[in-house]
Amino acid sequence: MIDYNNKVVLVTGAASGIGAALVQAFTARGAQVVCADINADGLQQTVVATGNKAKAITCDLADPNVAEQLIDDVYTEMGRLDLVCSNAGIGFAGVFTARALTEQAAYAVIGSTGTLLIAVAGCVAQAEGEEIMARAPAVSIVVGPQAYHRLPEMARAPGQSIDTDFPLEDKFDALPERKALRGPAAFLTVQEGCDKFCAFCVVPYTRGAEVSRPVERILTEARGLVARGVRDITLLGQNVNAYHGMMQDQDWTLARLLREMAQIDGLERLRYTTSHPNDMDDDLIAAHGDLPKLMPYLHLPVQSGSDRILKRMNRGHTAEDYLRLIERLRDARPDLLLSSDFIAAFPEETEAEFEETLDLIRTVNFGMAYTFKYSSRPGTPAAERPDVADEIGDDRLRRLQILCTSQQRAAQENMVGKEVGVLFEKPGRQPGQFVGKSDHLHAVHVTAEGIAPGDLRRVRVTASGTNSLAADLL
Repeated sequence: MIDYNNKVVLVTGAASGIGAALVQAFTARGAQVVCADINADGLQQTVVATGNKAKAITCDLADPNVAEQLIDDVYTEMGRLDLVCSNAGIGFAGVFTARALTEQAAYAVIGSTGTLLIAVAGCVAQAEGEEIMARAPAVSIVVGPQAYHRLPEMARAPGQSIDTDFPLEDKFDALPERKALRGPAAFLTVQEGCDKFCAFCVVPYTRGAEVSRPVERILTEARGLVARGVRDITLLGQNVNAYHGMMQDQDWTLARLLREMAQIDGLERLRYTTSHPNDMDDDLIAAHGDLPKLMPYLHLPVQSGSDRILKRMNRGHTAEDYLRLIERLRDARPDLLLSSDFIAAFPEETEAEFEETLDLIRTVNFGMAYTFKYSSRPGTPAAERPDVADEIGDDRLRRLQILCTSQQRAAQENMVGKEVGVLFEKPGRQPGQFVGKSDHLHAVHVTAEGIAPGDLRRVRVTASGTNSLAADLL
């Protein structure tokens, strides 16, 4: 194992996910860690999870000047910098802006310590590995998301090292067991990759074909999480409802896996994301009505309401197919809150086709939505098609966001006066305040005594804010 004792490590994108896990791993191995992120609250949680051993710097790395200042600040305070984990997921106009961070880190400290190691990881690394090495020679390691378990070996190798393969071995077998937990809710990866090849998406090229983890490994990890205090598990996958894992030579679907996990004592809540409409089979639809532990929230991307655009996107379904599926889901679980993804100004989209998307949104009435103006991804089929003019795309995105925001606010207002379950996760910003997630994944804050992380309590919603609900304990 590499000796990180007293090494100075900078981790960006440290407020959650991989970045937070890296901070905990490096501090556990004796490193002096500086963690950076735009999310101040999440960053503070990361620091607390290390026993306040890490140092936090809140900054927005979308600005290259801020990246330069970050390196200067780290070097001024710590006197050296041995390793940079450029994990912040920032991109615009086809440019990977972590380049500014890595280059500045190299030029600031190379020659002063002689030990700088810069690694770039993730989907951008997978897609642009050779290009990153060419334009930023200071980068030592480029590793794709399917090869994280090879990082220790790559770190020991001399010179530059690139691994963007799709190895046959299961990386989850090689990764260490999670020790530190950030709260009573956890994510559990069950599936990776995608076979759908939507025309706008790089996932099939950066994450590979659909692969499902074996059932027993998932159940073992889930039981381990619950034993350490987790009460809410979200199953993750690029196309999670395509899950087909093996158990004793039997093929298990996501529905069967959910039904088995619902039997775990101490596990109170289940969710899954992200799904594709074409993989919502009958048993999975029925599970939403059969399993009280499966929460009444589902993220089900549709992207467009125009059949011609859906075909151009290679989505494999029509708008009517999606609407009939929503009807079946709501028949199974009437209180289901739905969220979705929408792309405005897809190449060659007409105004009439965009209006069809707005019509679909009005018909479904979503509780939440993620909206985007189309952005070209090199190497995808859509990148070769004529773009909609920027000013038209901006206008369509604005109108899309206005409609989706109005539906989100209406859904939250509709919760006022209702009784819901809340799993409390952490103290809020105000004295005596605690924050948690409702059954429908709304952020809920309560001011009361006697609440602790992991408490699952019934509350009555008293008010709706911009992105959260206020409530009183029952």
